[in-house]
Amino acid sequence: MNANEAAIRIKGLHKSFGDLEVLKGIDFTVRPGEVVCVIGPSGSGKSTLLRCVNLLEEPTAGTVTVAGTEVTDPDVDIDRVRRRIGMVFQSFNLFPHLTVLGNLTIAQRRVLGRSGAEAERIARENLKRVGLTEKESAHPAQLSGGQQQRVAIARALSMDPQLMLFDEPTSALDPELVGDVLGVMRRLADEGMTMMVVTHEMSFAREVADRVVFMDGGVIVEEGTPDQVIGAPQHQRTRAFLARVLNPAAAGAGEAPDSEPQDAPA
Repeated sequence: MNANEAAIRIKGLHKSFGDLEVLKGIDFTVRPGEVVCVIGPSGSGKSTLLRCVNLLEEPTAGTVTVAGTEVTDPDVDIDRVRRRIGMVFQSFNLFPHLTVLGNLTIAQRRVLGRSGAEAERIARENLKRVGLTEKESAHPAQLSGGQQQRVAIARALSMDPQLMLFDEPTSALDPELVGDVLGVMRRLADEGMTMMVVTHEMSFAREVADRVVFMDGGVIVEEGTPDQVIGAPQHQRTRAFLARVLNPAAAGAGEAPDSEPQDAPA
């Protein structure tokens, strides 16, 4: 990825599901090596925005460019572009019948054409990065949720991505398992990986992000450094959201925090 070229450039992005307009004209850029955290309430369009980056959702209007290639061009080889992008979902999406090592090598062999030995070597390197070397022979059902998510991250890294997209990677985990996954993501950030992270983990966003984007109602309401957006938000909607997320007890008895991960309609 050219250091002078945007890792992700989004212009005039709209996305509708039937009559429901989820994204209402997004302009947004991620620079190489930057960690951008996207926060906001349920239905704000966070996950839909992320999924438009690698065309898992096809935009209704606007353009998305990844490392100089416009993925919204109808003539683009989207599978070739996706090879540069690692994506980690809320659910782990591991193959249950394969071992951990098998999950990490199958795409390397079938998509990148690597030999079995090379794929295994790269898989083991990435299992070491996420602290799961001893689990290579286990099946997903034998792992905790946090371990499965770390395997999913190692699988994405084994494809040598230029950037990583994370869609609420800790939302399906028990609280005590969240720290291990966030620790892996912190190390990736320290290594200079370009990352776009949809998250409700405000401490992670504050500590790791270079930039925080707050979305609501399908638009970007506010963006800036973590100190600006989380520490001293300028917009009333941002302040109200953070008050509920950071201090849910004060938001009202029995009222859930405004940070659910699902954006697009079922």
